[in-house]
Amino acid sequence: MPELPEVEVTRRSFAERIRGARILSATMGKPLRWPLGLDPQELAGLTVHEVGRRGKYLLLELDQGVLLVHLGMSGSLAFSPYPGAPGTHDHFDLVTTAGTLRLHDPRRFGAVVWAESQQVDPARKLLSGLGMEPLSEEFDPARFHAGLKTRRAPIKQVLLAGDVVVGVGNIYASEALFLAGIRPTVRASRLSRIRSDRLHAAIRQVLARAVERGGSTLRDFSSATGDTGHFQLEAAVYGRAAQPCHVCASPIRMIRQGQRSTFFCPVCQA
Repeated sequence: MPELPEVEVTRRSFAERIRGARILSATMGKPLRWPLGLDPQELAGLTVHEVGRRGKYLLLELDQGVLLVHLGMSGSLAFSPYPGAPGTHDHFDLVTTAGTLRLHDPRRFGAVVWAESQQVDPARKLLSGLGMEPLSEEFDPARFHAGLKTRRAPIKQVLLAGDVVVGVGNIYASEALFLAGIRPTVRASRLSRIRSDRLHAAIRQVLARAVERGGSTLRDFSSATGDTGHFQLEAAVYGRAAQPCHVCASPIRMIRQGQRSTFFCPVCQA
């Protein structure tokens, strides 16, 4: 599943090129997770002013309203002046004067949704429950610790929930917890301020590095320009079950938490 780094990498790969472009047409293929919310042709004539991001949602700010794009489990965006005919798994085309933005989504868990603004449903409903943005100044250590103190679930699952801090997906939660020296099964509310601060710094460091490395390509993720990610090549624990820890040489363990694989070092993470 594309997580925050992959979505941010995608945003950066086409945001400058589509800024200021006028929409010529829009077409929807097979139904996606949620309805678009208007006739696609009503988008024609509007201008794309900015491409932002909130959590794993891309936000295309238009003359009138905003388009929210979510990549779901298997989606990716491509932006090209010559896209060719849509394929079987291409479900949305936004044709502009700068090129065509195309959503490719084999499993169709992604979505393209229009709203009058971010403060109006359906955008408000989709965005209002999201936690702090980990790569912004909003991600405050004191607020992070206060949020964790209210949660009795294991820290790994709290990170994945996205209501305390948004976008720390499965790979990056495992990596951040290793960097902070915290076992993924520890109850979030039991973390001291010192350990919470270490985790706060580790989350920022891991996500920033993942963006720098173009995200993680485990199956078929690529940016809107077709570039694959390389962060997975330097993962310390994720996907390394039974392999020696880079720090202490103990075998990395894998457990299941909430139907997701969690990787950790039993020695380095207390």
